[in-house]
Amino acid sequence: MKATVGRIASVTASIAIFLGLTIFAGGGPALFFANPARTALVVVTVGLGIASLFVGGNLSPGLREDRSNRWVIAVFAVLSLAGACAPAWADRVGLWPIDGDAGRWLGVALFAAGGALRLWPVAVLGHRFSGLVAIQPDHRLETAGVYGVIRHPSYAGLLVSVLGWGLAFNSIVGVLIGLLNIAPLVARIRAEERLLLDHFGQEYAAYRARTWRLIPLLY
Repeated sequence: MKATVGRIASVTASIAIFLGLTIFAGGGPALFFANPARTALVVVTVGLGIASLFVGGNLSPGLREDRSNRWVIAVFAVLSLAGACAPAWADRVGLWPIDGDAGRWLGVALFAAGGALRLWPVAVLGHRFSGLVAIQPDHRLETAGVYGVIRHPSYAGLLVSVLGWGLAFNSIVGVLIGLLNIAPLVARIRAEERLLLDHFGQEYAAYRARTWRLIPLLY
C-alpha cells in the first residue's frame, strides 16, 4: 500500500503527541533517555508507526456498521492517553515499581511483538480491516494463517503491546492501565462477532466453532 500525505501526517502527529506526553511525564528528554530500555521503546514505537503506513486498513463504515459500538473508540483513546503519561510518571517518582531491568526489556520485547501482531492482520485484510465494526465491500472471511487459530489476532496484539508498554516502565500502574483495555476489547469483539455472524451466517458459525477468540485453548 502506498502511504498518502494525509496518512503520513496523521501517523506522525499521533506518534509525536503520544511520545511527547510520555517523555514529558518521564521527566524530560535527558532523564527519559538515560534509560536504554525506555530509549528502545521509543525506537520501536517510531518503527511500528512507520510500518503502519504501509499495511492498509481504514476507518470506513463500509456497507454496514454497528454504530452502537463506537463508544469503545473513545474509551481506547482515554486509555491511550493514560498509558502515555501514567507509566512514565510512575517510573519517575517510583510509584509501585517492578524491580529489575529484565522486566523492562521483557516489556520492550512484548511491546514490539504485540505491535507486529497487531499490524500483521491489517496487512492481510487490507481494505477489509476497518477501525470501525463494519462490513466492507467485497468482504470475505479470512480463515488461513493465524486466522486459522484465533479470530482476532490484531486485538490479541493490542493487548500484548499495552501490557508490554507498562512493563517497559517497570510500572504496576502501567500494567493495570493495560489490563483496563480488556473490558472494551471484549465488548468490541462481541459486537464484531454479532455483525459477522449476521452477515455470513453458517459460514461464520462454523469458523467460530473451530477457532479461539484471542488465546488458544483459553479464550
